[in-house]
Amino acid sequence: MPTSNINWQGMRDAQVVERLGAELRRMRLERNLSQAEVATRAGLDRTTVVKLEAGRAATLLTLVQVLRAMGRLEVLDGFHEEPRLSPMMALEQEAKYYAKQRKRASRQKPTVVKPKPKSTW
Repeated sequence: MPTSNINWQGMRDAQVVERLGAELRRMRLERNLSQAEVATRAGLDRTTVVKLEAGRAATLLTLVQVLRAMGRLEVLDGFHEEPRLSPMMALEQEAKYYAKQRKRASRQKPTVVKPKPKSTW
């Protein structure tokens, strides 16, 4: 996954939104799509795409529709991380597993008394 050299933390919220709009515009142009084409594919009005690219108000649904229309939903992969299991967490889970196991009494072997040999007397 490519890393970004954009300092998102250093930006104000309005700047982040503007930058996202600019990135959407870049993605659209890379695919040689017009705003009208993206809007049609997304089921939106062209002015909605214009506003989104300008960094003005848009919903998350609009963003998803535009990304899907451009075939770029994979940019959302960064929003999901698989939880990583640390060695300590693995040990804790193993201990919980064994603690939940059904406790059974050990089977006692019957005491067998050997028969006495018959006396020859």
